[in-house]
Amino acid sequence: MSRAANAERTARQRWAMPGSSHDKFVALLQFALPVGIGVLAAFLVMAPLFMGGDVSFVLDKNKVAVAQERMKLEAAQYRGQDAKGQAFTLDAASAVQRSSAEPVVQLATLSAGLAMRDGPAKITAPSGLYDMRSEQVKIDGPIDFTAADGYRLGTTGATVDLKTRKMLSDGAVQGSTPMGTFSANRLSADLEGRVVRLEGNARLRIVPKNANRR
Repeated sequence: MSRAANAERTARQRWAMPGSSHDKFVALLQFALPVGIGVLAAFLVMAPLFMGGDVSFVLDKNKVAVAQERMKLEAAQYRGQDAKGQAFTLDAASAVQRSSAEPVVQLATLSAGLAMRDGPAKITAPSGLYDMRSEQVKIDGPIDFTAADGYRLGTTGATVDLKTRKMLSDGAVQGSTPMGTFSANRLSADLEGRVVRLEGNARLRIVPKNANRR
C-alpha cells in the first residue's frame, strides 16, 4: 500500500475515533434535532393564532373555558339545551369575546337551529350578542323565525331566550306572521306555542285568505 493511501486511512481512523470532531458533531445532532423538531411543531400549532388566518371551532358552552383575553373565532358554533332538554345550535360567521369578565360574545351573521315539539325551527339575523350564562341572544337588526310547519315571524330589535324559546322586543317593533303584518310599542312571543302578544299602539293587518287557511 502506498504511503498516501496509508496516510489517508490513518486520517479517516482519527476522524472516526471517540472524542473526535465527528463524534462531537454526531452528539450535537442527537440533541439539536429533537429540540428543533419540537420547536417546529410548536410553531405550526401556534402559527394560526398569530398570523390572522381563519380558525374554525365547535364550542359546547358547558365545556369550553372562558377566554382570559380577547378572542376572535371564525365560523363558530355553540351548542346547548333548553329547559325541556331540546337541543339548539347557534352558528355565526365570526364571534368575538372581549374578556373572561364578560361572558358575552359578539356574533356576526348568526343562525340558530332549534329542536321543537313540532319539528326544527330556525332563527336568522345579521348580528347579535350571545350571553353564554343566560343563553339569551340580543338582536338589534331584523330577525327571521321559520318553523317546520311553515309558520314564519319576522321582526326587528328583540331578545331571544334559547332556554324558554321566548322572544321579547327591546322597543317598538314591526313585522309579519302568516296571518298578516303588525306593529306595536312592544312584542312578546312564544315561538314554540306560536303566540304573539302586542302591547301599546298595536296595529294588525290581517290577510283573510291566510287567516282562514290557518
